[in-house]
Amino acid sequence: MNESMYKYMKVGLIYFMAYPTTMKGDNEEEILSAIKKVACDDYFNAIEITWIKDEVTRNKAKKMLETSHMAIGYGGQPRLLTTGQNINDLNEEKRQIALDNLKAGIDEAYEMGAQGFAFLAGKYEEVTKETSYEKLLASTRELCDYAASKGDMKVILEVFDYDVDKKSLIGPVELARRYAEDMRKTHDNFGLMVDLSHLPLVRETAEEAILPIKDYIVHAHMGNAVCKDADMEAYGDAHPRFGFPNSENDVDELTTYLKVLMDIGFLNETNPPIVSFEVKPWGDEDPDIVVANAKRTLNEAWGKL
Repeated sequence: MNESMYKYMKVGLIYFMAYPTTMKGDNEEEILSAIKKVACDDYFNAIEITWIKDEVTRNKAKKMLETSHMAIGYGGQPRLLTTGQNINDLNEEKRQIALDNLKAGIDEAYEMGAQGFAFLAGKYEEVTKETSYEKLLASTRELCDYAASKGDMKVILEVFDYDVDKKSLIGPVELARRYAEDMRKTHDNFGLMVDLSHLPLVRETAEEAILPIKDYIVHAHMGNAVCKDADMEAYGDAHPRFGFPNSENDVDELTTYLKVLMDIGFLNETNPPIVSFEVKPWGDEDPDIVVANAKRTLNEAWGKL
């Protein structure tokens, strides 16, 4: 496409994935260094952050972000994934712990100026799947109520794999649609996030994964996955760089993904959404080179639209 991609979307980077030493929120030097790299790179006009446990570090990061003129999203996923908490836990005490953790994340998201707060559904057992679903609905409604009580922020569930790596309840597109329909009956501040890297893991094409939920998508990620064989490097939800050996996504797949997002009107001129890279170094790969790889891949994909 000859027109600038920035006309249709805000290009973002999930800094805590690209620089994974920051993911637990407690490495001040690495956190500030990573955020500064993204803020100084004018390729990006959006950034996705996560928890920063130290208040002084958080204030320093906030000042950089305020100066940067970037859109901000908040990923609450590490608050669950690094602690083993489950927002649809059948144990009510444990569910409440996870819920309180995400509410604290919403507080932090507002503090940092984020326009959306993302999370994921937890693990489940097939025999109690429907009960887990009801727990997820209850938790999500409470999160949406909490976010709405503090201001105007989207609460966003990211669709993950259901049987490979994260084994999240949401899940295949049919259940994602049911869940979004149920949520929108009561909460208009709820939406879904799609991720190119998760499509091979749920064994869905871009059209299959996106079209049934097109009315509920408010955020998108771009990434890659390895899923041919469990013995292969970076198997599962590891978000390796584009073109990684035995992986599923590269320029052509990203082009198709963007085309579908364009066709449904998600990518648009009126209110360009955040579309972020979710890429992670594998082994001893240099994070900066992995980020450069992602930018080159998007440039090529956009040129082919």
